[in-house]
Amino acid sequence: MKQNFKKAGRHPKIDPTAFRCSVNFSASEQALLLSMHDKSGISSLSAFIKMQIFGKPFKVFVVDENTRIFIDKLSALNSHYRTVAIDYDLLLKTLRENFTEKKAMAVLAKLEAHTIELVKTNREIVALAKMFDERWSLKSQ
Repeated sequence: MKQNFKKAGRHPKIDPTAFRCSVNFSASEQALLLSMHDKSGISSLSAFIKMQIFGKPFKVFVVDENTRIFIDKLSALNSHYRTVAIDYDLLLKTLRENFTEKKAMAVLAKLEAHTIELVKTNREIVALAKMFDERWSLKSQ
């Protein structure tokens, strides 16, 4: 009589890890290794050591708090621009509906002057952002 055995348990690995190595570190070397491991962001210390031995590069991404704040403020500025655009459209609609052409043209002239100032300020902000990016961003290095 043939017996049917059910296969249960873990599937065998294709390339089993059968060899282990041991390395001895001094206290300062161990501290340096652990700090490098923390910077790499790799969860496994053994995977990190393999990467170092076999020459696979690892990148460390450092998030500068000031850069994050700068980007947040630029994003907030863009939302303010959207608000100004909505108010601008509402003002033009109100001028067209409620005022005479002469009064509307006077207000539009003032509005145009302020818009030109806003565009100049926006260009200065873009120039400062590019200068900041060239000086402090890791992409430019």
